[in-house]
Amino acid sequence: MTKKELALKLIQRLKEAYPEASCTLDYNQAWKLLVGVRLAAQCTDARVNVVTEELYKKYPDVDALAAASPEEIEEIVRPCGLGRSKARDISACMRILKEEYGGQVPDDFDALLKLPGVGRKSANLIMGDVFGKPAIVTDTHCIRLVNRMGLVDHIKDPKKVEMALWKLIPPEEGSDFCHRLVFHGREVCSARTRPDCEHCCVADLCARAGV
Repeated sequence: MTKKELALKLIQRLKEAYPEASCTLDYNQAWKLLVGVRLAAQCTDARVNVVTEELYKKYPDVDALAAASPEEIEEIVRPCGLGRSKARDISACMRILKEEYGGQVPDDFDALLKLPGVGRKSANLIMGDVFGKPAIVTDTHCIRLVNRMGLVDHIKDPKKVEMALWKLIPPEEGSDFCHRLVFHGREVCSARTRPDCEHCCVADLCARAGV
């Protein structure tokens, strides 16, 4: 079986196992996902969702958050860790949205990458979830699982994994596939405990590399 054939089989199995898989960060506007994904670095989505609820009560729109000082933002986002740098990036990012994009998040990948604190993972998440465009989100679950499953071979660098997956995953499937990998990585193919291969929906397809 080629890697592309394997990818299609994995996509179908995970689609059946996690039909409703989606982003686990709470947001109802694009700028909120931009904030949430910055706070999620080295922090759980569950904690981010608690913190952003308070943040959005105090600063309900881009203009309000852009007007806040990094210190004021830091007071709220500190529980997510790396509070100073995250607050600084969020403050700068909101000001750019207000001043250069009329308060809107740009739907261009390269423009997103120019925003403070936005890397390829964040930009892909926004492109896929907000704008419905092809996206490959190479978070830690994705990188771990595609190596274990044999879609990539001993590649840990997020950009290299992303580039490899673009060649294997149909564009329209990329975003949802990555969300399903997150759910599978949390529930079955864990990093912290031994993977539960006995109850894995792709066990017969998986190379189990490194397991």
